[in-house]
Amino acid sequence: MAGACCKCNFSLSVFKRSLSVAPRGCGSAPRSLLSCWRLGERALQEAARPSIALRPACFYRHSTFSCLSCQESMSESLRTCYLYLNQTSRSFAAVIQALDGELRHAVCIFYLVLRALDTVEDDMTIPMDKKVPMLNDFHTFLYQDEWRFTESHEKDRQVLADFPTISVEFRNLAKEYRDVISDICHRMGVGMAEFLEKKVGSMKEWDLYCHYVAGLVGIGLSQLFSASQLEDPEVGRDTEMANSMGLFLQKTNIIRDYLEDIQVGRAFWPQEAWSQFAGRLEDFAQPEKLDSALSCLNFLVTDALRHVPDVIAYLSRLQNQSVFNFCAIPQVMAIATLSTCYNNSMLFQGVVKIRKGQAVTLMMEATNMRAVQTIMAQYNQEILQKVSHTDPTRDKTLHILALIREKSAVSQSNLPSRTAHLSPMYLSAAMLLAALSWQYLSTTAAQAQGTGDMKGQ
Repeated sequence: MAGACCKCNFSLSVFKRSLSVAPRGCGSAPRSLLSCWRLGERALQEAARPSIALRPACFYRHSTFSCLSCQESMSESLRTCYLYLNQTSRSFAAVIQALDGELRHAVCIFYLVLRALDTVEDDMTIPMDKKVPMLNDFHTFLYQDEWRFTESHEKDRQVLADFPTISVEFRNLAKEYRDVISDICHRMGVGMAEFLEKKVGSMKEWDLYCHYVAGLVGIGLSQLFSASQLEDPEVGRDTEMANSMGLFLQKTNIIRDYLEDIQVGRAFWPQEAWSQFAGRLEDFAQPEKLDSALSCLNFLVTDALRHVPDVIAYLSRLQNQSVFNFCAIPQVMAIATLSTCYNNSMLFQGVVKIRKGQAVTLMMEATNMRAVQTIMAQYNQEILQKVSHTDPTRDKTLHILALIREKSAVSQSNLPSRTAHLSPMYLSAAMLLAALSWQYLSTTAAQAQGTGDMKGQ
């Protein structure tokens, strides 16, 4: 990663783990937030499962932080923030830590602030009369030196219990970063509070819900990219395209996770969609309702695909290589996931996900705009071949696929060149190695803890 802390030549030695997030609906708290990171994390975790024999032991010993001079130049509280990043994320923290310069710290703190907000929203043990004001006012806690919350029972409760460590590093950021993070935190908290007990009914409400839990993340990240001067100011100003980046990922998560959510009593598919095909959302899990289930599934996939032209346009504006990789990898994972989900009856019977080898290939290839457009065109064609002549949404699906095909085929002679300290292929390889190493480290740490617990009994 390019050094914000020092001028290391081997700046990518600091790769670590991940990012996640998404919402919960239908009377329960939204599923999480940073879904624009969550989808990529799942794919990275899948890619991180090859045999341990393939991993050199020396790599793990030196991958826990950056080079020694980088680590020593960080404050104790900032080192702790990166520790929390790796504890609360997983495979995709590597992509954050591959960002250039001071942007890396800003995105790290942005993630942790939203993770803390999400932990409040996700904790069903917090009474509503206490949770709603906390969500609405959470952005103010960033400027309160000692504010912390020690009553959470969520797995990531440490980010709330030790929030002063995060908030002090937030206040150490440049004002342009603080303003973005505080504003997004405020708007997201208000939106999460609004949907705590509100079902996602209409398609417009689905868009609004996804905006609150993912679109705002895309907007905030884009504004951070521009504030860092690594990207043009227009990237941060065009909130419509940034919002589409988040909505595409969030809708993909919601579509893919139908069965998982239904089994735990959560519902995220909008009623306006599923009520056209069934009396209850749960009916789609019944084998005799398969035709209706597939019609609704294809309807929602088509709605998600309408964001792809914006995604392609957004990515084509990016000039910094580390920012491009950060943004592009989750998006190509998303369209690959939608291609797998489209008209797939297995979605109503179990987990549908892209193959491990497929995930690795996408990570390694999605390092430039030409490759991304090729990937988009490939999966666009795969979906096209699955469109049934009897599908109720056929005409809409064919229309949006034609738009995507047109966008993917645009001449790339005027695409911007990207700045990077290391080659795109090296960046992707380093991210994959980081994912492998942290998967191994987290597994061995869990095994060691389990052994210790057994000894203590």
